[in-house]
Amino acid sequence: KYTAAVPDGLALSEFRGYENWATVGASQTEHDLKVMVANPTMIAAYQAGVPLNGQAFPEGATIAKIQWKPVKSTEAPFDVRVSSTLNEVLFITKDSKRFANSGGWGYARFTYDSATDTYKPEGRGTDCGFACHTIVKAKDYIFTAYGKR
Repeated sequence: KYTAAVPDGLALSEFRGYENWATVGASQTEHDLKVMVANPTMIAAYQAGVPLNGQAFPEGATIAKIQWKPVKSTEAPFDVRVSSTLNEVLFITKDSKRFANSGGWGYARFTYDSATDTYKPEGRGTDCGFACHTIVKAKDYIFTAYGKR
């Protein structure tokens, strides 16, 4: 999986170990169950109050969004949807020099093909997610808040 790379963009290998990062939060749409995880640099910034304290995330801060198809649990004694097939993995990493044209953040998106157990890069370049994130510029371009623990 670590051979996949977005054309003219980021490689999945740049995020090695993301599977073990700490959870930031979760969300669900009609089609996806999403868990956002972050590297230790970003977790430390969140715990220090970033971005709600007006500060920007530090260089090297990285967040990943792991998306699965939700299904109704057949085991739980109550109505709950749980993750099933992996759908996509998306990344945002802070490097103000490398990604100066996209608010200091580089973006990458990889779709997962369960039939071949492979990751396919989506889009081109490192700014493929920037347009969507401009609406949260005041939060240093990050949608996901760090939930109370």
